[in-house]
Amino acid sequence: MEDVHKTFTIFKEEFPGVNAAHEELGREIHLQGGPLDAKTRALLKVVISAASGHLRALETHLRAAEEARVEPAEIKHALLLLVPTCGFPAFMEAYQTYLESQS
Repeated sequence: MEDVHKTFTIFKEEFPGVNAAHEELGREIHLQGGPLDAKTRALLKVVISAASGHLRALETHLRAAEEARVEPAEIKHALLLLVPTCGFPAFMEAYQTYLESQS
C-alpha cells in the first residue's frame, strides 16, 4: 500500500531499521496473533484509530479497510459505535475523516 502521509515516507527513509522492526511486529500480530480474518482486523484498526483520536492513522486504516473489502456501511456502523463510549465529538471527527477519504 502506498504511504498516505509524506511524514511516514520520510520516517521510513530516515529510520529504516526502526521501520523494518515496526513492520515485522505488525506482520507477526496480523498473521500469528489470533484467529481474526483480514476484514475484521481492518475494521478493528479503523475503530481503534478513531477511538484514540489518531486521525492520520485512521486515514491509513480506512484505505486498508477498503482494500480488505470492508463495506462502507460496516465502517459507518463501526464509527457510530464510538458515540456511547467516546462521545459524539469523537464520532464526528472520525466521520469527517471517513467522508474526506471518500472524495
